[in-house]
Amino acid sequence: MSAALDRAVRADGGRVIAALAARFRDLDLAEDAFAEACAAATAVWPGKGAPADAAAWLYAAAARKALDAVRRRAVRGRLMLDDPEPGETPEEALMRADQPIPDERLRLIFVCCHPAVAPDARAALTLKLVCGLDTGEIAAAFLISEPTLAQRLVRAKRKIAEAGVPFEVPGPDAWPERMDAVLSTLEIAYAGAHADAAGAGERAGLAEEVLRLTAVLAQLAPDEPEALALAATVRFAEARRPARLDETGAMVPLDRQDASLWRADLIAEGERLLARAAALNRTGPRQLQAAIHAAHCTRLRTGRTPWRSVLTLYDALLAFRPDPVVRLNRAVGLAQVAGAEAALKEVEALYAPALARWLPYHAARAHLLAEVGRTAEAADAFAAALALDPAPAERLYLERRRREVA
Repeated sequence: MSAALDRAVRADGGRVIAALAARFRDLDLAEDAFAEACAAATAVWPGKGAPADAAAWLYAAAARKALDAVRRRAVRGRLMLDDPEPGETPEEALMRADQPIPDERLRLIFVCCHPAVAPDARAALTLKLVCGLDTGEIAAAFLISEPTLAQRLVRAKRKIAEAGVPFEVPGPDAWPERMDAVLSTLEIAYAGAHADAAGAGERAGLAEEVLRLTAVLAQLAPDEPEALALAATVRFAEARRPARLDETGAMVPLDRQDASLWRADLIAEGERLLARAAALNRTGPRQLQAAIHAAHCTRLRTGRTPWRSVLTLYDALLAFRPDPVVRLNRAVGLAQVAGAEAALKEVEALYAPALARWLPYHAARAHLLAEVGRTAEAADAFAAALALDPAPAERLYLERRRREVA
């Protein structure tokens, strides 16, 4: 795959597939047509050069491929086929690529999160089709095996086809049954983008996309506190992005960031959204997560982090989400309140085989081991984190910490 095509697929593949799925109302057809369009680009672009709008080229090519497939289905079984109408070749039409791609990602998210789809497959299917994550990345996010995830995706697409799920954003009366899956999907997509502090990886564009989609959801569902809270969380986290790298390009942990670099405008926007959510008097896990982020962001004004408040909020969040992710983050806060020894006991009690390939676990454990003076074990834990292929900025930070404790 050429560099230009690779960039286009990673940056706009989800948008193109979403537009195709909305147009042809067939998920498999959309994916297959997009793959054929990429194959055509591989053959055409090296000789003629990449088009000015690579995503539009791929969309138009895939739409032509999909139309051809639909026509083949329609005439299958006939004895005689009409000759095709003459016209310009796909390459001639596509090199112009002057038609905008309809952005149907929000619609496709709601399709993938239809109640007919098994709950454990909704977010995964959306991340695959809309956000362009591969099965390995999604499996890692859910702490399950890749073959298990692949089976879920196949079953989910089959269910959508068999149930005749309409390809549309449903009316407000149908939102409650889908909203949690939609929000979970956006959470996971943003977590993948946020994990790359430098914003230089292949999923970096997801951060801006989730920022936009959460704003759309907040407008469409102004009385849904969890939608408002997720929009607030994304804004709090994105506000801190300017301070996430040091002069060498290494990641800077949250508690060491220069708060003066944080974006006050995004923090203020997040605070307004969180206040609107709180006024609805229906507390949920995303509101507690947003409140934790808001507490960290108060350091811009006060110069200090209210760690006891953060820990209290994590305790409340555990009532909704007693999972390893929340417990690990709570342990980080506990270290600031009760010391590294207490936090390390919590972290080591979390261990399970599923966490062996979860980088944040090893990184947090390494940091706490170093804090309590168990430097050899800390170096090994940093090595375990580095073996999981972190993003460049995270790698620089982890390598530096490993050298420090070694």
